[in-house]
Amino acid sequence: MRTHAQAVVIGGGLIGCSILYHLAKLGWRDVVLLERDELTSGSTWHAAANIHGLHDSANISRLQHYTMTLYKELEAETGQSCGVFQPGSLYLAQTEDREHQLRLQAAKARLYGMNFAEVSREEAETLHPLVNFDGIRCIMYEPDGGNVDPSGVTQAYATGARQRGAEIHRFTPVTGTEAQPDGSWIVRTPKGDIATPWVINAAGLWGREVAALAGVDLPLMPTEHQYFVTETIPEIAGLERRLPSVADRDGEYYMRQEGKGLLIGAYERAMRFWAETGTPLDFAHDLFPDDLERIEENVMRAMTRVPVAATAGIKRVINGPMIWSPDSNVLLGPVPELRGYFCCNGIIPGFSQSAGMGLMVAQWLVEGEMQYDMFAWDMARFGAWADKAFTKARVENQYAHRFSIHFPNEERAAGRPVRTRPAYETQKAHGAVFGLNYGWEHPLWFSDTPGTRESNGFTRQNWWAPVGAECRMLRDHAGIIDISNFAKYRVTGAGAADWLNAIFANNMPRAVGRSCLTPLIGKRGGIAGDFTVTRLAEDEFWIIGSGMAERYHRRFFNAVPRPETVRFESLTEAICGFNVAGPKSREMLQRLTNVSLATKDFPFMRSQRIDLGGVACVALRVSFTGDLGWELHCAEADQLRLYEVLLEAGKDYGVGPVGSRALMSLRIEKGYGSWGREYSPEYWPQEVGLDRLVKLEKDFLNKAAVAEVLKNPPREHLVLLALDEADVTASNADATGGEPIFKDGIGIGRITSGAYGYCVGQSLALGYVTGAGPGDQVDVMVLGRPHKARILSEPPFDPSGARLRA
Repeated sequence: MRTHAQAVVIGGGLIGCSILYHLAKLGWRDVVLLERDELTSGSTWHAAANIHGLHDSANISRLQHYTMTLYKELEAETGQSCGVFQPGSLYLAQTEDREHQLRLQAAKARLYGMNFAEVSREEAETLHPLVNFDGIRCIMYEPDGGNVDPSGVTQAYATGARQRGAEIHRFTPVTGTEAQPDGSWIVRTPKGDIATPWVINAAGLWGREVAALAGVDLPLMPTEHQYFVTETIPEIAGLERRLPSVADRDGEYYMRQEGKGLLIGAYERAMRFWAETGTPLDFAHDLFPDDLERIEENVMRAMTRVPVAATAGIKRVINGPMIWSPDSNVLLGPVPELRGYFCCNGIIPGFSQSAGMGLMVAQWLVEGEMQYDMFAWDMARFGAWADKAFTKARVENQYAHRFSIHFPNEERAAGRPVRTRPAYETQKAHGAVFGLNYGWEHPLWFSDTPGTRESNGFTRQNWWAPVGAECRMLRDHAGIIDISNFAKYRVTGAGAADWLNAIFANNMPRAVGRSCLTPLIGKRGGIAGDFTVTRLAEDEFWIIGSGMAERYHRRFFNAVPRPETVRFESLTEAICGFNVAGPKSREMLQRLTNVSLATKDFPFMRSQRIDLGGVACVALRVSFTGDLGWELHCAEADQLRLYEVLLEAGKDYGVGPVGSRALMSLRIEKGYGSWGREYSPEYWPQEVGLDRLVKLEKDFLNKAAVAEVLKNPPREHLVLLALDEADVTASNADATGGEPIFKDGIGIGRITSGAYGYCVGQSLALGYVTGAGPGDQVDVMVLGRPHKARILSEPPFDPSGARLRA
């Protein structure tokens, strides 16, 4: 066994072997995989191993498509059968919402060149003559859907990795992972130790235990999961072809052909946890006792849909473990608090995603960054706040609602609240309906009736009209928006400016009291973040960025050595804040402070420490609403007092609380982009209009990469679109993000954000397009159907910025 390696992969299941294969494929040959038992032990060997290409996330769809196409290439390359069956999959919609979801996915498939399209009932009956299609509103067909052999795929990855020089050691448990002073690791095993710069935790059911060896607590929880295989069914045995699988997710089961019978599985509401406090180390190719009564309701729905399923006996029952994250997505990426420790844990649809996952890990290690924005998978989306109670509650919800639709803007209540601010109860009393942002509860909108629950769907919901009232209040008078969930940092000490200039692309403010906007550049030259930086004193800077990306951005701050004289600290928990914006915001706030808020004394993009109604605040004259306004940041202990002072002062001006749903509408009226939607490492500065903020005359993080991409013309452009009012009225729906854009029948882009612009009377959307510009007419596929739209030449609200600078 090697004593040194470029990377050590822990875990010999499907994902670990895929990671090893892709590392070797990208050129790292000195890599080792360690498996405590036999390959496929744990969850891999007993998986149903279904494969499908479409996902609500376009990037996850791309990776699933890559995975499905790789299996046959892997067979040819290695000579190891993957047991690939691709008779296709039929997707059924029983409800209007499911129809909207499938039509939207079909539109995305058309944009990205994937096979997924609607078929008639007659065509579906030809494809699968044993299905009863009564009550089905819409049927989609994916010709490449099917299943693979779990062990065959795993062994193929392993063979391909070995052929490229990688080593695999079975029956070699890892007993320790010890960080070294230089950031490298020693991996301890009974057969010897390996020194490596990278540890990759792909330990599946034992992901928690392996992480704990490095002092890392992963939010994971295992459950039981059952499926069964029937005896031979004559109607299937009599066919000379394999039947497509049936994805009847409204029925909450899955079904496909297995041999000459059927495989039927379910995610039941009465789910069962397993090994809550730790996975047994002696568990390997083990199963749990059968408990088919738990999935009886789901199975009965399956038998109604495919009646021949009820005529066969049960040949085999599989009741085995799966391990879940709080949102059922993988926990992927380097641990931000450690050097050289990478996680890939909590995988559910592994056989649809294994190759894509392995490729993303390999790209990150070998090239420094993935080619796609995969924040939806990034382990940094959770922090220490995602404790065991939260994880268990969310996993229960995810399992029991595995096939439920995740609607746009949907906020699930399980496990909440986790983190609240002092103003939480007062906001609730004012009718706040809350959302979750990196563990924090924050107001989405305010109802006239406290305790209101919002509805969910693809069309306009019960919050649509109240949000409009909030927008109009702010534009006509002013509004008070809780911005406490923004990430906030303070950098102090001699050399603070130099250190920040070495991180950010823009020049840091030179004068005290000035602020700037700046991009953070990724390894490939894209936009890894956007921040507001304020110089409060000669050696004190405040930085404000995306709250959900705080742990993600820590990797970038850690990438630039910080002098001993410079202190960096997060203020997100210690500091709360409100944005007071609107034409009457100055007059309202001036009542509460002796500091002049007149433009000549407090211009746009300036900051001051002020006393506001007896509360010490850092005031920044900026506003994401695009209106006159100030961000007011105070100590957490003072938040409630400041909120009450602002609400009381606002009474005389018709001013009240405003939620983040309204802020979405207001910023889109101005055409403002947002990190995680319009800004991500995938997009170049010149594509999003931020190239003017990249100062190549200085050195900064990833300057060489961005200098190279800035030599190129934009691949696509960020644009603002106005949708046809008749179309959105007819569908009662606005764009929300992800909808494809077509021009003359050709796919040219996709929506990143959408909302109704209540104060301009237009349904608006931001998106990326190629080969189109201002004035062009396009089709936006809202609900998967074409809605006419026009690309705007300027934002419809205050295009000159006069109100912002008033």
